Amino acid sequence: MGTRFDSHQGAVLLFEGEHGRLLAIMDATEITAIRTAAVSGVATRLLARPDAADLAILGSGTQARSHLEAMLLVRPIGRVRVWSRTPERSEAFGEQAFARHGVRVDVVSTAREAVEDADLICTTTSSPQPILLGEWLAPGAHVNAIGAVGRTNRELDTRASARSRLYVDRRESALNEAGEFVQAQAEGAIGQDHIVGEIGEVLAGMAPGRKSRDEITVFRGVGLAIEDLAAARAIYQRAVDGGAGVRIELGGGRDAGA
Repeated sequence: MGTRFDSHQGAVLLFEGEHGRLLAIMDATEITAIRTAAVSGVATRLLARPDAADLAILGSGTQARSHLEAMLLVRPIGRVRVWSRTPERSEAFGEQAFARHGVRVDVVSTAREAVEDADLICTTTSSPQPILLGEWLAPGAHVNAIGAVGRTNRELDTRASARSRLYVDRRESALNEAGEFVQAQAEGAIGQDHIVGEIGEVLAGMAPGRKSRDEITVFRGVGLAIEDLAAARAIYQRAVDGGAGVRIELGGGRDAGA
């Protein structure tokens, strides 16, 4: 069996602001997993119904695992269903979820079966074609759509976008990189005013959140550099405080006369 590689390869370099000194080198795969799920957790806390407990996850990779953890932190999850195009990976996801969180995960054979009557849905795939259709969404559902970034890719179809109140991490990014919005707008189904607000605006009280139990809300995250920076800084500080990591001398901190 060949080696499997994560879809996100790279490193995050954290520098200090005064002298430009390199503070830490971190695995970008882990940073991306942490910060993406953390933002979805914030969006869920702001937009999902307080009693949302029926979770559907489409996808079974790194983001599926981190999103399960984030959802468990912000909502009283009582049921979890997962679907992916590779049943073996879905089964492995379920086993890992039970081992780590003590949560039973029902593996289902179709995306529709996963989201039927779910009030909390996370789409975490790389699919260029819609895997979540608007006709499947139950009243009051909240969706975190974070996979398949790019104008030509979308995990949600046009009806799902049109039926929902749409929130984003940043308008400019969504207008250019969120295929769900770009393609639905090109089809004439929605306009730019369909974006209710950015998550930061909801946090600051500048944009409204959920208004009723039955409305459908969607958070379409495309990822921002500031999120990587915030996650990297928090991880660095915890590593320093806990004495974790490996220290390497790369310059700076030497005696001036040396």
